[in-house]
Amino acid sequence: MNAPIFSDPLVVRHSQRLIASYRHWTGRPLIPDDASTAIQARMLFHHPSPVLSHNAQADPILNYGNAAALHLWDMTWDEFTKTPSRLTAEPVAREERARLLAEAAKRGYLDQYRGIRISRTGRRFVVEGAVVWTVLDESGVIVGQAATFDRWTYVTEGRV
Repeated sequence: MNAPIFSDPLVVRHSQRLIASYRHWTGRPLIPDDASTAIQARMLFHHPSPVLSHNAQADPILNYGNAAALHLWDMTWDEFTKTPSRLTAEPVAREERARLLAEAAKRGYLDQYRGIRISRTGRRFVVEGAVVWTVLDESGVIVGQAATFDRWTYVTEGRV
C-alpha cells in the first residue's frame, strides 16, 4: 500500500515552508500551527480551500497542490507537479497573471486577487480573494510562490 503523498518527507518539509511563509508575510496562520509537522502536512493537504505552489525557476513548475487544488484543476499529484504554472491560466490571462506574480514577489504577498483560471480539462473558473505569497526556505531564501483562495465560480460560456 502506498503512503499518502502528504506523508512524504519532502512534502512535509515543503508544507512547513508554505505554512511558515504565509505567517511570515501575512501575520496570520494558514492552518492551526499547534500540531506536529506531520499533522500540519495532513491538515494542509486536506484543507477545504485550494493551496498550490510553484518553484522559483524562470518558467516555474507547480510543486504542491492540496486535494482541493488537485480536484479543481482536474489533475493527479503526478500531473500537477509536472505542470508549468503558467498553464493554470488561459493564454489571454497569462500577462495579467505574470504581473500579479511580479507584484507579489516585490511585496512578499498580496491578497484580494481575482482572475480566471483553467483546469486540465478546459473548465474555466474565476478565483476571488486569492492570497499569493513568496515561499521562503528555512534560511530565508526564495524558493517559489504559493496561492490560496476560498472563493471560485465556474464560468459558463459568455459569462465571467
